[in-house]
Amino acid sequence: MAIGIKISLNEGLYQRDPQETPLGQKIIKHSILLIDELGFEAFNFKKLAKRMKSTEASVYRYFENKHMLLLYLVSWYWEWVSYLIDIHTMNIDDPKRCLKIIIENFVYASKENPSIEYVNENILHKIIIAEGNKVYHTKSVDKENQEGFFTNYKKLVQKVSDVIVKICSDFPYPHALASNLFEMANNQIYFAQHMPRLTDVVVEDDNFDEVEKMLEYFAFSLLCK
Repeated sequence: MAIGIKISLNEGLYQRDPQETPLGQKIIKHSILLIDELGFEAFNFKKLAKRMKSTEASVYRYFENKHMLLLYLVSWYWEWVSYLIDIHTMNIDDPKRCLKIIIENFVYASKENPSIEYVNENILHKIIIAEGNKVYHTKSVDKENQEGFFTNYKKLVQKVSDVIVKICSDFPYPHALASNLFEMANNQIYFAQHMPRLTDVVVEDDNFDEVEKMLEYFAFSLLCK
């Protein structure tokens, strides 16, 4: 049974909010599955429309191009992680405990299943790991940044940075640590799965406990000297 969670995203990411219609939700659902299956480079709207048994025109009514669709999906995930952090740190005053919960959510957000029928969080997480940085490693990043397309990520990083400052008020790089913890979680999972000589952690059967332990080691080694 689906629950009523609607993720709020920058309106410039889409032509029409896909969360609001059955067709839009179908686009989200099948784009996640198809990008995971083919990889982003091989993915296009023609293949998506064929998978959906629809038309390319119907997809273009929601997204200008496949880059904007990927940016939408990644932004959805950023906001989803932020939502989980809010829920799991509610009424917890100890900032060290909050940071541990944040790290756990960075690593295991895909394991949360809110029964949003059109979003497979586990597969979306795989896309974030494999394709996520492609949304801002582009020539258009400055223009898109000015248009607010990365606001969800900035808010997520600020939320974590605020906790870091509560742990160590004179720590000089709270935003850098916050963003690096998120990126490191995804990169180290990717390395463990595909290029194991680039990491010291092992990931088997979607068990990311070693990644979580490593992130805690880095974070608290820096903050609790």
